[in-house]
Amino acid sequence: MKIIFDLFPLILFFVSYKFAGGHQEAAHAMLNAHLGGLVSGGAIPASQAPIVVATIVGIIGTAAQVLYLLARRKKVDGALWVSLVVFIVFGGMTIYFHDDDFIKWKPTIIYWSLATAMLVAYRFFDKNMIRLAMEKQVQLPEHVWVRLHFMWITFWLVLGFVNLFVAFILFKSDNDAWVNFKAFGVTGLMLVFFIAQAFYLSKHIKDEV
Repeated sequence: MKIIFDLFPLILFFVSYKFAGGHQEAAHAMLNAHLGGLVSGGAIPASQAPIVVATIVGIIGTAAQVLYLLARRKKVDGALWVSLVVFIVFGGMTIYFHDDDFIKWKPTIIYWSLATAMLVAYRFFDKNMIRLAMEKQVQLPEHVWVRLHFMWITFWLVLGFVNLFVAFILFKSDNDAWVNFKAFGVTGLMLVFFIAQAFYLSKHIKDEV
């Protein structure tokens, strides 16, 4: 259930993009009727309508996550706050300038922010974020916790570069392909990383028994 909650904004972004793309004329007319006077140039091009709709829905979805947790008096973790702020800033620029380049930077900024936060926490505050998140479930040698921490930092850094490559080189003029990659490609890469991490952990857990 938690994974669905975590993926909620991504699912909304993907579904709304596909829906708006399939009804581009209606989406274009709706956006200009409600936002025409508020955006740069006074109008949103039809070609940008699907990504603008998806961006608006994604921002609302992320804000709804935060509000839901606050209403339930549950902790809103740092990653979600970062996601909301970055989504509002880069999504807002995407909407105002009706330029998809801004929203394509958003995943990379989030990934690199997570990597930076983890590195700063370790170097300056002696905090291993992965250990803090997992040590109640598993016991590992200190050197394994350190390796795991830096594996995550490396993963976030690499994933940020991969997103830029896909968005601005591989599929530079193909928003459909980038949205598909964002929904399925990134999820697939994370699944592969989780599996590799599980194999690595199982080896050391067995060694400790």
